[in-house]
Amino acid sequence: MRLFLVMASALYSVSLLADVPGSHDLDELPRYPRAEIVDFTHQASEERLYPQSSISRISGRLRYERAVTAQGDLTRVTYRLPTEGASKEAFTAARLALMEQGAHLLYWCEARDCGSSSLWANSVFGNATLYGPDGQQAYALLRLAEPKEDSLIALYAITRGNRRAYLHAERLDAQAELGVLLPTPATLQLQLREVGELDLGLLEGEPNQTWVEVLVRMLNLDSTARVRLSGSNSAAWRDALVARGVLTTRLEVGKTSGDGLHVELLR
Repeated sequence: MRLFLVMASALYSVSLLADVPGSHDLDELPRYPRAEIVDFTHQASEERLYPQSSISRISGRLRYERAVTAQGDLTRVTYRLPTEGASKEAFTAARLALMEQGAHLLYWCEARDCGSSSLWANSVFGNATLYGPDGQQAYALLRLAEPKEDSLIALYAITRGNRRAYLHAERLDAQAELGVLLPTPATLQLQLREVGELDLGLLEGEPNQTWVEVLVRMLNLDSTARVRLSGSNSAAWRDALVARGVLTTRLEVGKTSGDGLHVELLR
């Protein structure tokens, strides 16, 4: 019995030391249960490019529609997940945890909508461990809330062909102000479908024409969707959207009080 207890204690100690030495979690990202850190790096000054679209390679060059480029303090963490197929669940938990802290989702794609997993693994993240079937991947880029608005977190999840699942997370603290960064229309539509609403608290005051264009393009992705707009300037936002060609029958004005703009999907 004593030998058994000694062996059990030793195994428990090893399990506690399973992470790569010197590694740690990102402060904003709760660890998925029983996940282990298998790769960790920290660089004081690194330039990174994070796509905001599907990626491909044409004539030997990485192709994408838009991206965020910044330089700064970079921390990279790769987790091996405990069970087959856990990548989607871990990815969703990480994305939602960040958004609950006020992070702004700039881009989100899943499966083949992301493009080539080989390119995400090798060309974007420089980690061949992350390569797997295109249909088993997910990627998100988020901007942290104030006062950390010049920090980005990128998430990439994959279940490889051997069924091993991984979650990769990067935090970049930019050396210079990131300025205005807008989400893609497709990303807003994914959010609207998932939770049935968008809380755009940043949209104070009169309609911003750049944001009007983003919302018009989002609504045009599903011409049958109807939404309710709420907020102190919701009527003005409705008029601005109608002026850009959105049918009045697709837009309803809700409460005309509150900060920012709230968009609710009417099912």
